[in-house]
Amino acid sequence: MSDAPAPVVQVEGLSLSLTTGDPVVEDVSFTVGAGQILGLVGESGSGKTTIGRCLAGLHPPSGGRILFDGGELAAFARNRPLAARRRIQIVFQNPFESLNPRHKVSSSIERPLRVLRGLSQSEARTEVGELLDRAKLPRRVGDRFPIELSGGERQRVAIARALAAKPDLLICDEVTSALDVSVQAAVLELLSELQRDLRLSMLFITHNLGVVACVADSVLVMDRGSLRESGSVAQVLNTPADEYTQRLLSAAPCLPDRAYG
Repeated sequence: MSDAPAPVVQVEGLSLSLTTGDPVVEDVSFTVGAGQILGLVGESGSGKTTIGRCLAGLHPPSGGRILFDGGELAAFARNRPLAARRRIQIVFQNPFESLNPRHKVSSSIERPLRVLRGLSQSEARTEVGELLDRAKLPRRVGDRFPIELSGGERQRVAIARALAAKPDLLICDEVTSALDVSVQAAVLELLSELQRDLRLSMLFITHNLGVVACVADSVLVMDRGSLRESGSVAQVLNTPADEYTQRLLSAAPCLPDRAYG
C-alpha cells in the first residue's frame, strides 16, 4: 500500500505552442498530491509560469489535459464549474498589478467571498478581518488602497484574497521574487504556516532553488519547455541526475541545510 498522498491535480502531456509552432511547453506530466507543495523551478523562458497559468485556466494548452479530483478541467476558467474556479486560486508575482488600485483592500478580499462562496455582505465583512489576521496584517489595512502599502503587505493581501475562496490548490507564481530578502523570508514562512494549518496543496513556481529547498516537498526542473528532472527535494538537490539541474545548483547561492535533509 502506497503512502503517497492522493492526487489533487494531475497534468498529463501538457503542451503549448506559439503561433509559429515553436513549443513553449512540451509534453509535461506531473501530479500535485493532497497537502503537498510541488516546486516548479527553471530559468526565465523555461515555461514554468505558462504551466501555472494553464492550471488556473488563464491560458489554454494546445495539447494534453488537466485533471482535478479526477475530472478533466476546461481550458478556460470561465468554462469551468464555479466549484473548480473556487478551489484553484493563483497568486501572481506582482501584487500591485493584480490588485485593483481603485478598490480598497477590504473590497478586493470581499469579492471572492461574495462571488465564489455566496456569502452575504455582513458575513463577507466579518471574514475579511479574519483573513487579514491569517495573513498577519493589521485589520486597519482593509481601509487602505494598494498604493498605500509596501510590496510585502500587498503580497499578503493577494494571499488573503486567494484564501478567501477556500482553495484546495494554491498556485504561487514567483511570489517572492519582487520582494526584499527579509520580506521574502517572512512571506515564505507565512505560506508554509498556511499550508500546514489549512492542508493546502501548492504549486510553487520559482527560479530560486533556495526557495524550493525551504518550502517544497518535491520538485520539477524545467528547461526551455521540457521537464528535465523530478523527485523529492532532497533527492534532486542532493543527487541531481540531469546535467541542467547540476548547472543550476552550481550557479545557486548556498542552499539551506533543509535541502540536504
